[in-house]
Amino acid sequence: MKRTVKKQFWFSKVEAQDLQKKAKKTCLSEAALVRLLVRGYEPKERPDEKFYDVMRQLSAIGNNINQLSVKANALGFIDTQMLKAEAQRWHRFQANIEREFLRPEKSGLKWQ
Repeated sequence: MKRTVKKQFWFSKVEAQDLQKKAKKTCLSEAALVRLLVRGYEPKERPDEKFYDVMRQLSAIGNNINQLSVKANALGFIDTQMLKAEAQRWHRFQANIEREFLRPEKSGLKWQ
């Protein structure tokens, strides 16, 4: 989306500091934060590093399950349908965790 309209706002020192802190917590620029809020979304704070470590582990486990499924299918000695279903379930779980902790949500504010 091309942005062609410029808006300028005046903030008090405290308001400007609040905006800066909130943008930093969400890992967004101040402009991106304001645009999300105007469109009715509430961004989430960036999770701590532990969250990303867990997500990397989840991803590695899901990939391992998928590799086992491929190998088992080739060798024909395991229920590949069940293993594949579990791998898909694991990937859905990972996506749900990302959605829960990272993606902005639609705001419940009444003035929209």
